[in-house]
Amino acid sequence: MRLIAFEHEGRPALGARLGDEVVALADVVPGLPADILSAFAALNLPEGASALAGRLEGAPRRPMAGLKLLPPIPRPGKVICIGLNYALHAKEGGNAIPDYPAVFMRGPTSLSAHGQPLVRPKVSDKFDFEAELVIVIGKRARHLTEADALSCVAGYTIMNEGSVRDYQRKGAQWTMGKNFESTGGIGPEIVTPDEIPQGPNALRITSRLNGETMQDSNTSDMIFSVPRILAILSEAMTLEPGDVIATGTPSGVGYARKPPVFMKPGDTMEVEIEGLGMLSNPIVAEAA
Repeated sequence: MRLIAFEHEGRPALGARLGDEVVALADVVPGLPADILSAFAALNLPEGASALAGRLEGAPRRPMAGLKLLPPIPRPGKVICIGLNYALHAKEGGNAIPDYPAVFMRGPTSLSAHGQPLVRPKVSDKFDFEAELVIVIGKRARHLTEADALSCVAGYTIMNEGSVRDYQRKGAQWTMGKNFESTGGIGPEIVTPDEIPQGPNALRITSRLNGETMQDSNTSDMIFSVPRILAILSEAMTLEPGDVIATGTPSGVGYARKPPVFMKPGDTMEVEIEGLGMLSNPIVAEAA
């Protein structure tokens, strides 16, 4: 199943995409909460996916064309990010291969939906791209083991974890460079685990800037696999429905190129992950 969030009568709504049409979940799930996070929790994913799919047959549909897509979880409770999770990416930046993941957070206002602009801030021209697989949590979880970690996963989506490199390096923490408004793209949809039988750690991941391939790798190259990431994070925090976890980017990012390549106004950035589709965002300048 492929789930989207879209704007309906000025409010966020959840839907299931069926080809070029969408079923609003409020039409097929009686009593579905209006609040997106509460609604997402009520779906009880991943177990609830098959029951939900059964309700879509014969349900009223509307065309995808003309819908305003929102980030798949418009206001996630947590946006957790893993840094330096591909060995070649660590090496291209002159970093040692980590034996424990680098973990940092992004705020929801730093993210834009598929098709919406990413904003290069006026204070920097070092606006870099990072193709990333994103885990979307479906069930409350704590103290997971690697063996049972995937039981809490509602599905997966895509992120361009846009980074303002000079601000990322101004201090010991990366927070400033990762949290400029509307600098990261996420979406277009959440794909439930049954749609990717090969699992999350066997997916080709690529990025393209104006049609030119920048990154081309596979999630099998992660240092810390999806189950390992979930087990480690859940040692410290409770994972909640709607939390999103970006799992790191492969090599080929802009700052490591010679000469460096950064996103600029007028560009189009695409990230594609096998089985999950393609995320595309135009780049614009921050308003004066």
